[in-house]
Amino acid sequence: MNAVSPDAIRAETITITGHGGDEIEAYLATPLAEGTRGGVVWIHHMPGYDRETKEFVRRLAVSGFHAMAPNLYSREAPGASPDDAAAAARAAGGVPDERLVGDVAGAVEHLRSLPGANGRFGVIGHCSGGRHAYLAACSLPFDAAVDCYGAFIVEDPPEGMPKAMKPILQLAPNLSCPLLGL
Repeated sequence: MNAVSPDAIRAETITITGHGGDEIEAYLATPLAEGTRGGVVWIHHMPGYDRETKEFVRRLAVSGFHAMAPNLYSREAPGASPDDAAAAARAAGGVPDERLVGDVAGAVEHLRSLPGANGRFGVIGHCSGGRHAYLAACSLPFDAAVDCYGAFIVEDPPEGMPKAMKPILQLAPNLSCPLLGL
């Protein structure tokens, strides 16, 4: 038997072009079986680009998608542990919205370039990543979006949270696709 197992994947850390042409780290997982497939951008939570985020990306690949999580904290703390990188990003005021949109656009462009990409893309995130998924779906053309308990879409964040976190509910008329909010 030479057929590739349907749940066989390749997962690796790569470099993509993000906002402003910056090279940033990203975690990519793709099925090994040939075929056409959609792509999913997973946006990590405030604690960062951690083991759990990478596991979510791998699970999407096992389910048949090209999947990627851009490391939104690549610039603040290259090569640092997720905790240290998240602390550095918070100290810098958080990820600016326009940079987030540029990094997600770079992730989509990389997914679009993969063999078998069918041109359909979704975005998902949880906690602050849920807010970012909503922002991305209001700023870029997506086919589907999932906001898992996204923070600070409607209300101001409490004291001590990153300055970049501002309410973004007013962007709803720009939503490019169906949105599932959990």
